[in-house]
Amino acid sequence: MAEVNRPRGAERVAEPVPARTIAEPNPEQPLNELLRALTSDISTLFRQELALAKVEIKQDARQAGRIGGMFGAGAIAGHLALLFLSFALAWLLDQAMPRALAFLIVGVVYGIAATVLFLRGRDEARQFDP
Repeated sequence: MAEVNRPRGAERVAEPVPARTIAEPNPEQPLNELLRALTSDISTLFRQELALAKVEIKQDARQAGRIGGMFGAGAIAGHLALLFLSFALAWLLDQAMPRALAFLIVGVVYGIAATVLFLRGRDEARQFDP
């Protein structure tokens, strides 16, 4: 494949290999020449399929990377939201009790939630049979 200058971010698509014209088999043609032509055609087909598979895999990997980046960014944003909401809850409880106790209550609630999620995940993992 010839490399063509493309703008950044442009999809790279496999360029088709020019088709070879297949001549009519000559009954007088020796068997070894027919087999040579057959193996050459199969080899060309295999190379074309391999080149196409490489391009498709690169595109799929690029898309998976973008999706993973979006999930990662969403996870970070969710973590920050949980952190700020936790502080807001603790400061809200601070109005009715000492500050240390308010933060302790919020921490214990998250500890209980984490324990329950861990135990359920462990049970699910034990039942999983790949």
